[in-house]
Amino acid sequence: MTSFRTKLNLAVLSTQMAAVLFLASGCAGKAGKGQVGGPGANNGQVGEYPVMTVTTSSVHVEDRYPATLKGKLDVEIRPQVSGQIVRLAVDEGARVRRGQTLFVIDQVQFQEQVNAARAAVRVAETSVATAQLTVDNNRLLADKNVIGAYAMQTSENALATAQAQLAQAKAQLVSAQKNLSFTNISSPTDGIVGSIPFRVGSLVSPSMVQPLTTVSDISEMYAYISLTERQLLAFSHNGSSVNEAIGKMPPVSLELLDGSLYPEKGTVSTISGVINPTTGSVDVRVLFQNPAGTLLSGSSGTVIIPTVIENGILIPQSAVYQIQERSFVYTVDASNVAHSVEVTITDANDGKNYVVSSGLKAGDIIVTDGLITLRDGATISIAKGEGKNATSTPAATAE
Repeated sequence: MTSFRTKLNLAVLSTQMAAVLFLASGCAGKAGKGQVGGPGANNGQVGEYPVMTVTTSSVHVEDRYPATLKGKLDVEIRPQVSGQIVRLAVDEGARVRRGQTLFVIDQVQFQEQVNAARAAVRVAETSVATAQLTVDNNRLLADKNVIGAYAMQTSENALATAQAQLAQAKAQLVSAQKNLSFTNISSPTDGIVGSIPFRVGSLVSPSMVQPLTTVSDISEMYAYISLTERQLLAFSHNGSSVNEAIGKMPPVSLELLDGSLYPEKGTVSTISGVINPTTGSVDVRVLFQNPAGTLLSGSSGTVIIPTVIENGILIPQSAVYQIQERSFVYTVDASNVAHSVEVTITDANDGKNYVVSSGLKAGDIIVTDGLITLRDGATISIAKGEGKNATSTPAATAE
């Protein structure tokens, strides 16, 4: 009985091993024919692949940078004296002219300070007149030797003191008048009034953290963007200095949040001379005219800077794969064998194509799609309609 069971177990085990070997051979066969995996996953002949012949041309590339918009002047309006707001002369969003009244603070106490200072000036003027009479009288008496030098000097000192007190009173009057004028808060520039968090009856003071409002001069708008140090060096190569490179830059465009292009072209006006050590970038200011007031301070958009690269090589992004921040393409030789070649791509791209600065030359043939199923050294078939003498111009950005 034991011998029979042993033979039965051996038969079952043999059947299971045969099934495993059959499945393993089937999977291996499928792995040899499949196209699943990353670059380098397959061996031998693989499917058809589209190719293109590399050419050089004048490549037009648009670099896009997120931008924050600010008015030519964004002036925070703050009170210079303390008091209650008794009149609000404008509303939010109003267009104002330079010198136009925005707020009025209670003037009663400041008017009284002016009146008191004016009275003090009159008192001081009277004191000066009295001291002057005393000096004049003592001078006559001194000429007749009626009084001595001490009395004469004392009267002159009293006159000088009265004159100093008069000057002090006049200064206090000027200060009181200035404080009174501060109760009438006016706009320092032409522009548009921002939000107004404080209304009639609010107690305000110069120590407040929040401003009364902001007046923005939006006749010209500044779009602020950031450039990396590498991008800054690339701009500098267009001239002997950054300022010279700015002068040679073409007009730039502004894309609004809704995807539309702002009709006015802009110019790069300044590049900060200090690299931010935290971000490794520099601030760039682009100037846009805003005659219709379409752009508002605080809004955002995308600045588009066009770049022309002479004798550039433009290839589709689908033709490039990356490993550890290094970029590669597959070139195809005369025997239809694919070779992995490292290339250097520039920062400029339009979202669809790369500009290659090294690693390829005119006449090279590269695979443009399906890289995930390809490996170095594989023999490929060129897709129908693609020939080694055919060229491809990606995305209509080359001319």
